[in-house]
Amino acid sequence: MTLPRFYPIFDHADWLHRLLPLGVGLVQLRIKDVPNGMLKQQIALAQGLCRAHGAILVVNDHWQAAIDAGCTWVHLGQEDLDTADIPALRRAGIKIGLSTHDHAELDRALSYAPDYVALGPVYPTILKKMKWHEQGLGKLTEWKHLIGDIPLIAIGGMSVERAQGALSAGADVVSAVTDITLNPDPEARVRQWLDVTG
Repeated sequence: MTLPRFYPIFDHADWLHRLLPLGVGLVQLRIKDVPNGMLKQQIALAQGLCRAHGAILVVNDHWQAAIDAGCTWVHLGQEDLDTADIPALRRAGIKIGLSTHDHAELDRALSYAPDYVALGPVYPTILKKMKWHEQGLGKLTEWKHLIGDIPLIAIGGMSVERAQGALSAGADVVSAVTDITLNPDPEARVRQWLDVTG
């Protein structure tokens, strides 16, 4: 499986309106703490936008909503594996990406035959408090050796300037959040991302 090498993550479909037209081919919708009706509305809007632009939509966490909406990808954290119905996702034809931070989590993730594995935070991140310190580029190389042909996503503290190092270390895809959303010119930043990952 070949995925686009640039994988931005957004918390609202408005970002997709702005940035999908620039050529983004893979995007995650990560929405936290909203009413169910708003969640479904956001997923439906994001899905329509991705279809219109030929992009892949990955829904974070909300696996049942993804099934209900007919989505094709979900991303699950380790805690989500405790409650997600993986057989139901597979029956629905949904591909699954899984977060990992250490060897135990990687072993657990691989037992589900994931469609991609994410490793993070590669660098310190301001997005959320985590018990894991930065993993470093060497861990990407190790993870890629362990997972073989499964796509490896580098996430956490990633920037345009750090992207090539992550790709050279073994990542197949580089994911970014605040490097885009906190940038004074997100459109220009996305164009830079597309240039360095294209």
